[in-house]
Amino acid sequence: MTDPINEDLKRRPRPGIIARLRSNFLAGLIIVAPIAMTLWLIWTVVGLVDSWVWPFVPQAYQPDAILNYLLGREPGNEIEVNVRGVGVFVFLIFTVLVGWIGKGLIGRSFLNLGERMVDRMPVVRSIYNAVKQIAETVFSQRETSFDKACLVEYPRKGIWAIAFISTNAKGEIHSKLNDGEPMVTVFLPTTPNPTSGFLLFLPQRDVQPLDMTVEDAAKLVISAGLVYPNGKVASEMPEVAE
Repeated sequence: MTDPINEDLKRRPRPGIIARLRSNFLAGLIIVAPIAMTLWLIWTVVGLVDSWVWPFVPQAYQPDAILNYLLGREPGNEIEVNVRGVGVFVFLIFTVLVGWIGKGLIGRSFLNLGERMVDRMPVVRSIYNAVKQIAETVFSQRETSFDKACLVEYPRKGIWAIAFISTNAKGEIHSKLNDGEPMVTVFLPTTPNPTSGFLLFLPQRDVQPLDMTVEDAAKLVISAGLVYPNGKVASEMPEVAE
């Protein structure tokens, strides 16, 4: 008795050398591209920060001046050194000092005074407040991140979508919608761009929390379902019939 699967495999033509080279090239591109893009982005950002910082550093304290002084180089016989990354270190030290001063009483007083002056400038006020809100959202260490990933029925019953639980509804929204059951604030992201989406207020019974982390759920949304957070579960999922 012949095995039809083995017979079919024997009848299939082997891919040619061009097809194999193309397959290897694509596989290598998947490996090399993320590494190259990450290194290029780090190198570019470091160079950009250096270009911002070095004009504020006195010439006598710049790396090439210090190196020429240590080597005893005379004017006209100096060497030029582009030490990329030192500006980032200077920027980090400066930012830490500003943060330390700003957390103190005197620093907060000067900051409040400066913000009151900015509030009187129409255009500057709008730019400053927008940048401040973005910075507080991105860099704040307070508990403002999403609590858990969840499933909600959207856009209609029977269709489920991944969302993120923010917090329970509060204030006027809570008082208007409260019928004895807590209302949950949920952010429903779009695919593949999770920075846009919909803000939903749902009864707690309509929200199904997931065990996966928020990071894994975000990967699932961004990849349009191609990157599953649990390989074992993904392999055990039943295939959709064609």
